[in-house]
Amino acid sequence: MFFDDRLATVLRQRATGEASLRTQYRQLLDLLGRERVHHPGGDQSLLAAAWLRLDALAEEIPAATRARMIREPGWRFRNPDLAAHLADQEPDVAAAALTRADLSTEDWSALIPRLPVRARGFLRLRRDLPVDVEALLARLGVHDRGLPAPTSAPAEPEIAAAPAPAAPIPLRPVQLRPVPAPEPAPAQPATRDDTGRTEISALVERIAQFRRTRTETQAELERSPRLPLGELPERAERSVASFGFASDTTGRIAWAAAEVAPMVIGVRLFAAQPAGASETDSAALARAFARRQPITRGAITLAGAPAITGDWIVDAEPRFSEDGHFTGYFGRFRRAPDPAAATAPSGPEAREADRIRQLLHELRTPVTAVQGYAEVIQQQLFGPAPHEYRALAAAIAADAARILAGFEELDRLARLETGAIRIEPGETDLAALLRRTAAQLDPVLAPQDAGIALEFAESSAMLVGLDAEDAEALVWRLLASLASAAAPGERIALRLDPLIGKGDALARLVCSIPARLAGDSNLFAATTRGVESAISPGLFGTGFALRLARAEAQAAGGGLRHEGDTLVLTLPLLSGMTPSRGALEA
Repeated sequence: MFFDDRLATVLRQRATGEASLRTQYRQLLDLLGRERVHHPGGDQSLLAAAWLRLDALAEEIPAATRARMIREPGWRFRNPDLAAHLADQEPDVAAAALTRADLSTEDWSALIPRLPVRARGFLRLRRDLPVDVEALLARLGVHDRGLPAPTSAPAEPEIAAAPAPAAPIPLRPVQLRPVPAPEPAPAQPATRDDTGRTEISALVERIAQFRRTRTETQAELERSPRLPLGELPERAERSVASFGFASDTTGRIAWAAAEVAPMVIGVRLFAAQPAGASETDSAALARAFARRQPITRGAITLAGAPAITGDWIVDAEPRFSEDGHFTGYFGRFRRAPDPAAATAPSGPEAREADRIRQLLHELRTPVTAVQGYAEVIQQQLFGPAPHEYRALAAAIAADAARILAGFEELDRLARLETGAIRIEPGETDLAALLRRTAAQLDPVLAPQDAGIALEFAESSAMLVGLDAEDAEALVWRLLASLASAAAPGERIALRLDPLIGKGDALARLVCSIPARLAGDSNLFAATTRGVESAISPGLFGTGFALRLARAEAQAAGGGLRHEGDTLVLTLPLLSGMTPSRGALEA
């Protein structure tokens, strides 16, 4: 039942943005790629839903991205059904899947005849197939791939001139006669290795294997020097934020973290500083070095490569050998604070928000540990556990996940209200997003004859300058807060129209407030929670969810206000988009 539990958990997740789509696709690959386990009375509808979700995600994720996820180093799958499923997709995906499949001889023998003809050829690129499988491929006519035989080029015509006579005669025109093509040399048999493959096919295999196993992460690309051959765009220099180091007895850096070692090894830390460092800073560092004292928050300026150039704060401790001899310093550099950061909010609210963020950071550690131990018990990683214990562990892990989600919401609100983060600009069709979110909520509201009424045209569109994921989170938070408080038979009306002012172009969404929330004078501090509703605005209830939605709207350049019996959300329209009111009316 472990497989079914995990699969049901993944299918319950709501994948919206690009990152969450990729995450859910990877999770389904892991679960469906396990060896097939037959459970008495197993829920086959759950597996069917998983295959359908995998196909739906494949339509949203490009084939190259899916192939790259399948080719991740160290990942293999043992389910022949997954191999057959992926082999019917794009060539890149099929090739990656048949490369990563780790099946038994019996599974290969049953799978290969079911594969599409074009997919069988990808198996010839593998060198680790069992002998019986190689023989089966040979019987099916799946041979090595090779380069086509070269065709003989047409012979160039030879220019021949008439021989010059002894006596001068009038010039004669030049004659052209074709030279017959030489007889083709007899074809030489291709040399074959011990496996029976030709040299060309072996070379093709080596190139394909190199491409499959080569993985270049973004960090590797940034650290690896490349010749300017034009195949990749020029990368911007990455500024290092901190690094560890060790110095010798003369104060020169003898060791540093790998990413900065070529830039800083050999630099003398306690020599005269470049222009910009005060005399006091240099003297204090030199005095501490001469006395072999610890260095705390020492100011120093490094020059050289752009990644390390600038002002730094250094903390270091002296090192001594077993005989008591001084051997140098070891410590850490970190970037000096940016003077522009002094303009950030620094009032009581900012300090309180900073304390909340620090508290949340301290609370995450024990909650994460509790969640990890609960998952160990529930998944029986260290041995069998009674079903009662596994059920309790699953409930604890779920509660811990909800608590961590609540911590994320608190941290996001604190960062938004203090300006520590901002909403990324982008492009989102607000009208289409409202229609899609309402369609997700309607099946839950329909049993109690409640729902969401869209009072704008079905074909209307209104583009706002907001990132798609941020916009979807904001709209869901707002509508879920209202829908969770809806009473039986109650309809929540949504009206969308443009609001054009002097220098401003906003999209305005007017939402009616359910009766259960209408009595709260301060809606953003309401403690109302949905009663027996599958819709949850968040861990802390409606008031907190609306306050977070207001902070997100303000960070995006809009706002969320309580006006009478309505909530009014405003978001900036995308530049140049000023739809007329008539285009939005139903």
